[in-house]
Amino acid sequence: MIVVSEPNHILLFQQHHHALVSGIMANNWKETGFVGEELRGDVEYAVAFHDRAWIPLDQKPRWSDHKKQPYSFIDFPEEDKVAAYRRGVDEVEEYSSYGAVLCSMHYASFYSKADILSEAVREFLHNEEMRRERLISLLSKETANLKEHLDLLQFCDDLSLYCCMNSPGVKKENELSWFRDRFPQTFSIAPAGLEAEWRDEKYIAVKPFPFKGPFTVSIPYKRVSDSISADLWEDAYKSAECHLRTITFIEG
Repeated sequence: MIVVSEPNHILLFQQHHHALVSGIMANNWKETGFVGEELRGDVEYAVAFHDRAWIPLDQKPRWSDHKKQPYSFIDFPEEDKVAAYRRGVDEVEEYSSYGAVLCSMHYASFYSKADILSEAVREFLHNEEMRRERLISLLSKETANLKEHLDLLQFCDDLSLYCCMNSPGVKKENELSWFRDRFPQTFSIAPAGLEAEWRDEKYIAVKPFPFKGPFTVSIPYKRVSDSISADLWEDAYKSAECHLRTITFIEG
């Protein structure tokens, strides 16, 4: 769950909904900027379904007694989170071996060897490394553009998070610090990286513009009082009205 605080309320975006928007971004990526066109369907599938691990978790969001609000994707209990990651990659692999490699690489990138890792995370990383070795041995020459395709997945993921975690129309200096300056990924069509900025509450300008043309996405979310208690949380979430955040991407 993507959990965003605002005055008197919290906004809740399901991870899979945000990922589907990432997939729309990948589908709109310029043909001239996409390497390995024969794998485009697999890449777009991986981008759109990279967060399917969260589908069952977000159907019944868990409450954090420490934060007095539901867990987000950032602080969700680690052991349960990596177990969900594994299931998610399993499900992607049923459709696309190449997509599974990308999703496995994406999840593994969350952790550094310099980190102090739990046993559950170490086991997850080991098993995913074995999965990637197995699949890459079968894919052979098809893996030449893995790095570029992972960058595309992670840029679309980041841009979709940018849409969810910032208030629409926010001034650049007040944006979430993660993406305030520019996104970390680089591409042949954007060798210095890409930047985004809210022009108003409905439009985000991206420069240099990596898409075929302007396009619009809608992201569903729920809005719940931030004073809700743990015992009322589940009913409050279920009964909350579903809203849509609609955004059009334009050239910056």
